[in-house]
Amino acid sequence: MKHATIVLSFLIFCGSAIAQTPLDRSGKVAFFGVTFLDTSTEGDYFGPREDEAARIDLVEDYVQDRFAEEGFAFVDLAPVSETLDRIVNPAECYGCELRMGEDLGVSYVLVGEVQKVSNLILSMNLVMREVSTGDMVRGQSVEIRSNTDDSWLRGFRYILKNNFFNT
Repeated sequence: MKHATIVLSFLIFCGSAIAQTPLDRSGKVAFFGVTFLDTSTEGDYFGPREDEAARIDLVEDYVQDRFAEEGFAFVDLAPVSETLDRIVNPAECYGCELRMGEDLGVSYVLVGEVQKVSNLILSMNLVMREVSTGDMVRGQSVEIRSNTDDSWLRGFRYILKNNFFNT
C-alpha cells in the first residue's frame, strides 16, 4: 500500500509535465519581454544597474532565438505599442497580455520576469498562455544563485529545456 501511495503521489505531482499538450508550432507568438523586478536592498540604495539591464536583453534574445529554433514565429508588437508602454509588467496585468494577444491575432502570448531578491538569489519565470482560452500551456519558475550573464542564461535554458521544449 505504501508503494502505491508513493507512485500515485509521484504521478499526481508530475502528471502535468508528463501529459503536456503539444504546442502548435504554426501558431504565432506575442512575446512581451522579460520584466526585471529588483526587490533587493541593493536596488534601493544604488538604483538600476547597467549590467542587469543588459542581461534582460541577453535573455530576451535567447528566448526569441530558442523559439525560432523550434519553429515559432514572433509577431511585431507595434500595433499594441501604446498599450504596452502604459504597462509596468505584462506578466502581472490582469489579463492585458491576452487582450493584446487577441488584438494581434496570435495563438500564444509569452511573458517573463526576473526578480532580484539579492545579488545572490534571483527568481526567473516564463509563462506561455493560449490566447483563445487564457490557459497557461507552459510555465515554470526557477531560482538561480549568482548574478552573471551565465547564470541568467542557465536559468532560462533550464526553463525552456525542461518545460517548454521537452517533448
